Amino acid sequence: MQRIDQAGSFRLGDYDIKRLGYGAMQLAGPGVFGPPRDRGAALAVLREAAAHGVDHIDTSDFYGPHVTNQVIREALHPYPDGLTIVTKVGAVRGDDGSWNPAQDATALTAAVHDNLRNLSLDVLDVVNMRFMGDGDGHGPAEGSVEPQLAALARLQDQGLIRHIGLSNATPKQVEQARGIVEVVCVQNQYNIAHRDDDGMIDALAADGIAYVPFFPLGGFSPLQSETLSDVSARLGATPMQVALAWLLRRSPNILLIPGTSSVAHLHENLAAASVELSDEAVAALNGIGVTNAER
Repeated sequence: MQRIDQAGSFRLGDYDIKRLGYGAMQLAGPGVFGPPRDRGAALAVLREAAAHGVDHIDTSDFYGPHVTNQVIREALHPYPDGLTIVTKVGAVRGDDGSWNPAQDATALTAAVHDNLRNLSLDVLDVVNMRFMGDGDGHGPAEGSVEPQLAALARLQDQGLIRHIGLSNATPKQVEQARGIVEVVCVQNQYNIAHRDDDGMIDALAADGIAYVPFFPLGGFSPLQSETLSDVSARLGATPMQVALAWLLRRSPNILLIPGTSSVAHLHENLAAASVELSDEAVAALNGIGVTNAER
């Protein structure tokens, strides 16, 4: 059995959680829309993750929509002690599978209640406010976050949300948000080849705030690098395991949520906790981000 506690732990609000978690996005159908291809396999992945000690699951009710949360509930409810479920709000899905902004107070309130209902919870552990950002939705764009955070703060005051985080946010937006609510985590795109948030990660670490990279394995464009392949071969690990190990080494406040719909791939991801990178390997891997930034 993989020992994910080898990756250590970090504080997320009131919760001390293991740094290697699970992202549930891939449990929905193609394009994160509709039911899973194999519901039994989706249930099995979640149960296997919990059996291996995963205590941090990332989700959203706009995955599916509704599908992923319903699968989580079916697989794990009543939830094991110590499990932290982090969800996000800020979008709705069109009938064509499109991702559409839903960021006013009425929409955010509805989204929180949708998450509560489909997860069968009375209170959500952590809700990330997901900003829609630039054209592809994966990069942040400047703009005031006050209306959205004020709406979530009211829901927090009502006892429906314990903690609030941000997703797809710029450093200025993080600063503004921290003047409105206590921010327990920031979830942005970041991986060994996409390192725009290096400065933000270090600043958050200094303040004890978790950073949760989405697309830690490249997302819809899986990571490919000759250097990554060479280091992996020397270590007897897969490139994806090394990419995850690099993130764990990058900063102690990084919490990982690699996703998969396969039990075998889940085991591969969890085994990254035991991959040890030498200083030489880290230096070589660091060069991947530099090379990509110069292109």
